[in-house]
Amino acid sequence: MMEPGKLTAVYTPVFELDADGNPIGLPVDSDCIPAWPGGVLEGTYCRLEPLNASAHTADLYSAFEGHDDLWTYMPQGPFRAEAEYRAWVESKEGGLDPYFYSIIDKSTGKALGVASYLRIDPAARSIEVGWITYSPQMRRSRIATDAMFVMMRNAFDLGYRRYEWKCNALNSASRNAALRLGMTYEGTFRQATVVKGHNRDTAWFSILDSEWPEMKAKFETWLQESNFDSFANQKTALHR
Repeated sequence: MMEPGKLTAVYTPVFELDADGNPIGLPVDSDCIPAWPGGVLEGTYCRLEPLNASAHTADLYSAFEGHDDLWTYMPQGPFRAEAEYRAWVESKEGGLDPYFYSIIDKSTGKALGVASYLRIDPAARSIEVGWITYSPQMRRSRIATDAMFVMMRNAFDLGYRRYEWKCNALNSASRNAALRLGMTYEGTFRQATVVKGHNRDTAWFSILDSEWPEMKAKFETWLQESNFDSFANQKTALHR
């Protein structure tokens, strides 16, 4: 099995032999179907609330306004007015797949970012995180890491066995974030799609349920208040 966080597409499947000696995948309990994600998720420094136009638009637009670089690799944006952004939020709220969350800073009660579950497949016990949009206040912060930890923890607690992350292969910040969070690079789908009139090659990352216990312990240690100095700088990195 690949070590989490490694940038390599080399993978050797684990298998067993059938009665005829053919290699087949290990058995999976088909009766263990995870629930669909939903509801409020509580973290240490953040709270994830289902995205709601009335509750979150003003905060999010204020946090995103003037930072057009946020939308470089996203299919939506940039937005030139709050009403325009509100219309986008209204088009997403209440959907089941993607299932959008607003990321709330517990210390201020302000919404500072957005993320979603998508490609939700309970039968395969696979789920993806995406549409991640962090305001400058969130970048490189405890809240950003906490939000991703909370979404991972919830997915694995529900019974999903594969947690995916995909991004534009040219988006180095997203690729690096995936690796920092313990994801394993699985390869790049060439000419996967077209976004805003430009080709997109898509890099795939994942973390598996078998890898999660070790990564969960690392998150829990990193997120402890004692890991940060008085200026909110980390004392020990997530990956050592």
